[in-house]
Amino acid sequence: MNKLIIIALLALSFVSCKTPEARKPVTVKTGSFIDDSVERNIKLNAQEKTSIVKVMEEQPETEYIASESGFWYYYNTKSEIDSLSTPVFGDVIDYNYNVKSLNGTLVYSKEDLQTQRYVMDKQELFTGLREGLKLMKTGETVTFLFPSQKAYGYYGDQNKIGSNMPLICEVTVLSITENQSN
Repeated sequence: MNKLIIIALLALSFVSCKTPEARKPVTVKTGSFIDDSVERNIKLNAQEKTSIVKVMEEQPETEYIASESGFWYYYNTKSEIDSLSTPVFGDVIDYNYNVKSLNGTLVYSKEDLQTQRYVMDKQELFTGLREGLKLMKTGETVTFLFPSQKAYGYYGDQNKIGSNMPLICEVTVLSITENQSN
């Protein structure tokens, strides 16, 4: 009888150790949400580019430059001194700027934002402005036209800048202090 119980327990333990078969997923993702999102973003980018080109066409005397990063800009004040350098990783930049909508409505003034201090590529800053500062030298003032994906994107700034809002920013670099740890 003891042998029979032991054999039954051993047989039961072997049967219970079998792993169950993997279940098939109930739903299969088709990627249609992602495809729809991509299509919406392509249309949004095209609309914003059309709006930005319209703003540039309204100022034919202004020489706009298309950046490699996907925004446009022009120099209000350009430094002609070759010895001045543009900032690199770790440099400290003091600058002022204002923010306008594409129709020219002031969103934030230089007084609202006050003088900003930014350590190049070591602090958070919206993509367009970070890339724009890399193009500037001390004393220069540049006006940037940023599509929303280079500004605050879908979320805005949770205050005055709305969702998917292209921006015009006039930026003045007051000083660039070289990173001393280089």
